[in-house]
Amino acid sequence: MNYYPQLVMDALQHVVHPGKGKDIVALEMVEDDIRIDGQRISFSLLFDRANDPMIPAIKRACVQAIKTHVGEEAQIEGNIFVKIKPRTIVKREVLPGVKNVIAIASGKGGVGKSTLTSNLAVALAKAGHSVGLLDADIYGPSIPKMFETEDARPMLDKVDGKDRILPIEKYGVKLLSIGYFVNPEDALVWRGAMATNALKQLITDGLWGDLDYLLIDLPPGTSDIHLTLVQTVPVTGVIIITTPQDVALADAVKGISMFRGKSINVPVLGLVENMAWFTPAELPENKYYIFGRDGGKQLAEKLNIDLLGQIPIVQSIREGGDKGLPVALTESIMAQAFDTLAHSVAQAVDKRNRDLPPSFIVETQRH
Repeated sequence: MNYYPQLVMDALQHVVHPGKGKDIVALEMVEDDIRIDGQRISFSLLFDRANDPMIPAIKRACVQAIKTHVGEEAQIEGNIFVKIKPRTIVKREVLPGVKNVIAIASGKGGVGKSTLTSNLAVALAKAGHSVGLLDADIYGPSIPKMFETEDARPMLDKVDGKDRILPIEKYGVKLLSIGYFVNPEDALVWRGAMATNALKQLITDGLWGDLDYLLIDLPPGTSDIHLTLVQTVPVTGVIIITTPQDVALADAVKGISMFRGKSINVPVLGLVENMAWFTPAELPENKYYIFGRDGGKQLAEKLNIDLLGQIPIVQSIREGGDKGLPVALTESIMAQAFDTLAHSVAQAVDKRNRDLPPSFIVETQRH
């Protein structure tokens, strides 16, 4: 039987990528280097990274497809090669000076997400990174209070004929929040479109400049705000915050599933277990596991994601948030805990950028 390249391509259309739901020809994973020498067939497959876990399964599926649709006698085993797609630098149209956009999410409220995000931002800034923090909790902004900037009102600066919002700067962190544009006593009663448009404006009109990290403090749960974020800017990755108790862990799983889903597909950088234990000030060596023990650690192991840190409950964290002085600024054991967390986050981001292709804006699905 005479073989020819198109016959091979037709056969490979039967190989569907398990994670993407499309065949490898449609995904442009088959290199244009098919070689046929008698019964020997060889070609290369293109992958984004060398350690892609799908490589062995897809190579086996290709062998089976060639044997089934080209010919059982085809010599294909050992002749399928792997090439890595060349990395391209993606210039962001949105936030061009921001190297990494990190979403901070939680499955439910009350897990201390905003307090943790504030202290993480300060700890990253202390470590010498340029950091921004965007309060995306449109209905319940809390970042202004945690940085004692409730009375601040951002200025506008005209750039290329367009008004841009200058972030408030405090403790080395650039800040923007809807809370800077409304009175703290006023309740925000907005329809969904109004809230999502407000978030878009804070992202696209903010004059963030050059940043190593822009942290996005998302509202709890899964909502239009989360979808608006990934449809507005390429998100480098997401950090999930949970407490050790079962109800929080169950909601954390939902949040992880949303970001890992095919329609969003944002890398999960890791999980932080907040309120991991209680340590009273007068007994600093004691640990009381009032919400359960190692729930976040066990969930991270189960879902095969990194545990970035375990942060205890200490009175000084709550006091710092209420006073607008994040505990990460102090000389304390808790400040050291947030310094360690900042180091873990920076390492996780570096690993993600080394192993995975650049992020892209999620396209809106039309049905």
